Amino acid sequence: MTASPAPVPLARPRRLTILGATGSIGRSTEAVILGAPGAFETVAVAGGRDAVNLARVARSLGASFAAVADPGAYAMLKGELAGSGIRAGAGPEALKEAARMEADLVVGAIAGAAGVVPTFAAIEAGRDVALANKECLVCAGEPFMRRAREKGVRVLPMDSEHNAIFQALGGESPSRLEKMWLTASGGPFRTWSAERIAAATPEQALAHPNWAMGPKVTVDSASLMNKGLELIEALHIFGIEARKLDVLVHPQSIVHGLVSFADGAVTAGMAMPDMKVPIAHCLGWPDRVPTQARRLDLAQIGSLTFEKPDLERFPALRVAMDALAAGGAMPTIMNAANEVMVAAFLDKQIRFNDIARYVEEICELFEKEGAARTPPDIEAALAVDHIVRERSRGRLDGLGR
Repeated sequence: MTASPAPVPLARPRRLTILGATGSIGRSTEAVILGAPGAFETVAVAGGRDAVNLARVARSLGASFAAVADPGAYAMLKGELAGSGIRAGAGPEALKEAARMEADLVVGAIAGAAGVVPTFAAIEAGRDVALANKECLVCAGEPFMRRAREKGVRVLPMDSEHNAIFQALGGESPSRLEKMWLTASGGPFRTWSAERIAAATPEQALAHPNWAMGPKVTVDSASLMNKGLELIEALHIFGIEARKLDVLVHPQSIVHGLVSFADGAVTAGMAMPDMKVPIAHCLGWPDRVPTQARRLDLAQIGSLTFEKPDLERFPALRVAMDALAAGGAMPTIMNAANEVMVAAFLDKQIRFNDIARYVEEICELFEKEGAARTPPDIEAALAVDHIVRERSRGRLDGLGR
């Protein structure tokens, strides 16, 4: 393979804020920043409750402000930052303060619905966002993207699949596409029988063959729900019709996304399975910054395989695709119910195959009640999310009784 050209240096250090600095995306972001000395300046970092690691990241990157979501962790954070000159904050308002600080780009990587409000605060402040939080688009995609357009804010996709699509488009308008495919590794249960999948333990579901992720995302990957959530994200990021979106199972995780055009041409985004690649692309865009990510050697890999997803063995993907087609608040409902059921599975309250079954039941319940209209704004979407979580937990309480 021919040598790659040298990366184009950034015109000046890019100022960054990292929401979710202690998670897996945050750690990879830290590695990219440290691997490109002089390219970035970290303004603020924020995390959930891990004050010790948040302080470590703040010191490592030279941030001026660190915010922890859990007010009970404030004393620990302040103590860990003593003598550093780094200001500490805690609670929801501190997270929003971090998101609003003067920066060129805000990395939105706080996991779950907890990441919606601070990421939206960055949008309201006119900050460009590199988005790695699914819930911003799955829970509140329409109002989130509408406000980004109104504020003239760029939303750069940081998930590996959407970033691959972004690069594969090569500047083409998504309106010219015939089809868009997101790829799925198939997870740890790709070759398992339906009976074996039904009896899977949390430990087995967390043993992903290709990616190192948090527990919730890893379980979603095992059920293929993760891919359904990503289809919903793609609809909002690229403004593409639901009927043009599809999934391919690709065990090697080398091709992350593909697009086909009206003339029959197909382009693909390819890289080794390493989150530093899409992270570096977003942090440097439209320039390129170097990373230590493994380089792709197709000759060594030898072959790439693809197959259709099996919706019988992996009903969670079907449930998500139904929510995508239904639109309105159905993705919000489906996502909230899924988060509750995944947590219940990890706590060994329900079986693996119960996740999709109960999520579908809850979606059908809200549809029958006529409660699946499109939320007009972020607050309404979060209210739907809250109600669904409460009803889903009530469903679990009923099972316990």
